[in-house]
Amino acid sequence: MDDVDVVVVGGGPAGTMLACELRLAGVRTLVVERMTEPFGHAKALGLHARTIEEFELRGAHEDLLDGAPKLRGGHFASLPSPLVYEVLDSRHPYGLYRTQVEVEELLTARARRLGAEIRRGHELVRLEQDDTGVTAGIRGPDGEYQIRSRYLVGCDGGRSTTRKLAGIEFPGQEPSLAVLLADAKFSGELPVGEGMGPLRPYGVVRPEKRAWFSAVPLFEPGLHRVMVFWYGRTFPDRRAPVTEQEMRAALVDIAGSDFGLCDIEWLTRLTDSSRQAEQYRRGRVFLAGDAAHVTFPAGGPGMNMGLQDSMNLGWKLGAAVHGWGGDALLDSYHSERHPVGELVLRNTRLQVVLLDPDPNLRALRDTFTDLLRMPQVNRYFAGLGVALDIEYDLPGAHPMIGRRMPDVPLVTPESRRYLSEYFHCGHGVLVMLGRAAGASDAGTAWKDRVDVVTGTAAEPDDRLANAFLVRPDGYVCWAGDPVAEAAELRAALETWFGAPLR
Repeated sequence: MDDVDVVVVGGGPAGTMLACELRLAGVRTLVVERMTEPFGHAKALGLHARTIEEFELRGAHEDLLDGAPKLRGGHFASLPSPLVYEVLDSRHPYGLYRTQVEVEELLTARARRLGAEIRRGHELVRLEQDDTGVTAGIRGPDGEYQIRSRYLVGCDGGRSTTRKLAGIEFPGQEPSLAVLLADAKFSGELPVGEGMGPLRPYGVVRPEKRAWFSAVPLFEPGLHRVMVFWYGRTFPDRRAPVTEQEMRAALVDIAGSDFGLCDIEWLTRLTDSSRQAEQYRRGRVFLAGDAAHVTFPAGGPGMNMGLQDSMNLGWKLGAAVHGWGGDALLDSYHSERHPVGELVLRNTRLQVVLLDPDPNLRALRDTFTDLLRMPQVNRYFAGLGVALDIEYDLPGAHPMIGRRMPDVPLVTPESRRYLSEYFHCGHGVLVMLGRAAGASDAGTAWKDRVDVVTGTAAEPDDRLANAFLVRPDGYVCWAGDPVAEAAELRAALETWFGAPLR
């Protein structure tokens, strides 16, 4: 029987991101993936600002940014008022066109460089846990075998075997629409869309049918992502393969022509079914990514939310494996990420309603279009959509506690660097600014887990306290004066980073 610290079930973006985080924390990690080869088609097409920031926290953003087109705006339910990203408080106020295939490839290579083992063609078939660990039954090319681990994380998608074996309920909303999707080209001229929103230049809307289609240009010349929507219709079999004939007939039904549909690369079905696991943790078993939540891809939240789940969970599992993180820290994964999932599902369900061209909903769509022209409302939905405004419910009075730490330029005796550069090794960071630098020994007793950085902010920033304690995932868990509030700082260090060194 093999032994590892953590088994990750699923080698998609969430699973490989988690493997990177675990290895950065020095955790023996095994990834098992049912598919023998990576899925070759891009389910997701882009990364949000917060996801880019998290890659930068690990120094893994340069390959991600290299040559990738940037999207300076987004949409909310394809309404005519675009979301404005450039006003967002981030060094990366844009979306990044990186397909799920590319992200998974980058993360897989990084996980392997860091020392994670990835076994393709191996799937979870049994699971038992006790007080000291998890025994997983794995079926591989040579038959079934067992792996014993301290913890196991299911990153194995919406139909998660891990979730089912762990007995975690997956309640949610049943489908109310049917969508056919194709990545394809056209030999004919496409119709310019009416009411399709800022990112959908081609398409036809049929209010009387409660149906529409759009063709969004991708970055490969001539290639489009084609989607045909029918409200009030469901598929008899969601998993049935889509044929070219079915896709052509759908276009003719909505628009009267298939516009010379050709060179089809991928065909699939979508619905607006949305579900969320009741628990993200059961004992020593955790869920992340689509195994924990599935939603309609309005605004592209799925891959991004899964990557952010893994950033939240990885360092906490590392702490538990190394003995300084207990059950309260592990429980914080569910208490922090489950509300985020609820909020995202609410957001996408609202967009599904607004995407319905039913004439009876026109007043609602027109009202939201007007609201999105208001800068404050536009900023709210933009920040929500790209996860920059996540706020965890953490104790403390300072307004930055529970929020992401701004990536401020920091001047130290040695250099001028952005704060994100101090997180590359996956430690927490205690930032001492200005006159607080004299208290730099405050984190000495946690020096194996928390790095202390002293300096001054290169630019004035009213949000900044004298000192910040920032978790490895970039969220502030304490802020204040390290001398006057020394007891509060020590309590935060013990809460998030365990007992001090002797």
